[in-house]
Amino acid sequence: MITNPKEYYPPMHSAEHILNQTMIRLFSTERSFSNHIEKKKSKCDYHFNRNLSEDELTSLQNKINEVIDQNMEISEKIISKSEADLIHNLERLPENHGESIRIINIGDYDTCLCSGIHVKNTQEIGHVKILSSSFENDVLRIRFKLQN
Repeated sequence: MITNPKEYYPPMHSAEHILNQTMIRLFSTERSFSNHIEKKKSKCDYHFNRNLSEDELTSLQNKINEVIDQNMEISEKIISKSEADLIHNLERLPENHGESIRIINIGDYDTCLCSGIHVKNTQEIGHVKILSSSFENDVLRIRFKLQN
């Protein structure tokens, strides 16, 4: 069982999960392969084939904030590694992780393996403001912050 969750800023970390799921739904990407989650601003990197247009960034931001405004409960569940393997990609899990896997659910919008701290409800996040995006070497980087 996870006893030392990552010490991310909970509202930003929860927003990152929603950003990831929204990228999957809007652009058929995988979850970010790299991210840097901080209180003031954060960034997520995606394997992608181009930069996003201003209209796409606006649509992405609007969809994220629509999800946040649904006031969804954020919950955790501990399941066995064998059960998790049936429904999640465990490739990024360290080999010595153990047999208990922590799953974070954001309402019925997102579910993923996670060791970080989250808010209890999306209403605690505020709104996401996408600051910029860039594309280099097949990597799309999205920078964002939270607004109250």
